[in-house]
Amino acid sequence: MNSIGAYAGFAFIMGLVGLAILIVLWPGERQGKRVLAGWGVKDPSHDEVTAAVQYLRRRRFWYPWLYLLLPAVPRLLGIELPDLSFMGTIFVILLAGGLVAELLAQRPAHGPRREAVLQTRGVLDFVPAWALVLGAVTELAAVANLAFAASWPRLWLALVLLLASWVIVLLAVRRPSAGTDRVDLALRCRSARVALGLGIGSAAGLAWTVGDFTSFLAFAVSLIAFSAIASPPGKLPTTARTA
Repeated sequence: MNSIGAYAGFAFIMGLVGLAILIVLWPGERQGKRVLAGWGVKDPSHDEVTAAVQYLRRRRFWYPWLYLLLPAVPRLLGIELPDLSFMGTIFVILLAGGLVAELLAQRPAHGPRREAVLQTRGVLDFVPAWALVLGAVTELAAVANLAFAASWPRLWLALVLLLASWVIVLLAVRRPSAGTDRVDLALRCRSARVALGLGIGSAAGLAWTVGDFTSFLAFAVSLIAFSAIASPPGKLPTTARTA
């Protein structure tokens, strides 16, 4: 009985912590405008800002609860996972939140929707070829290093995180169209590129942990790749500007 009460008290306190985190992270109009400006949408209308805020809220809603649940669930299931750094934990939370948001976004939106563009769009319309190549090289290097070191728990976790990042990319490409054309495309671009960057950063954090110069150099290159791919380009994708 005492253990049940202690667990209930702990769950209540963690719920309050999660609620506090959610309030701090909850985006408003200013954050929506900043995201749109970074991804190339200049002088957005009120409806466009609203679409960006909803996009951010779909992701940030899950972050505090995932932060509380993800470390506990494997332990409850008896699964031993590799220890992650604080930054590695953040990357996992961001990937999980992005995956949940993209899965939910596959449902048709309620209310009026704009007509989809006629041309078929693929991954290259949202992630440039150089980013895909750079991501593939850094990810393969991380996976190869873990396999060579026979670090199987880290290897499996890295593969799961990389799979999640690529699933987010594909889901961002295929989700139903919503909002104006330029906002829809810019936010798809953001989802795909940030997910790809997070996958690179997660794999690097798991693979390059030995304190030698080669590992340090590989980790630094991975972080540069993460920053180059996930950072806002400051302009819309070509498809968004010409559609």
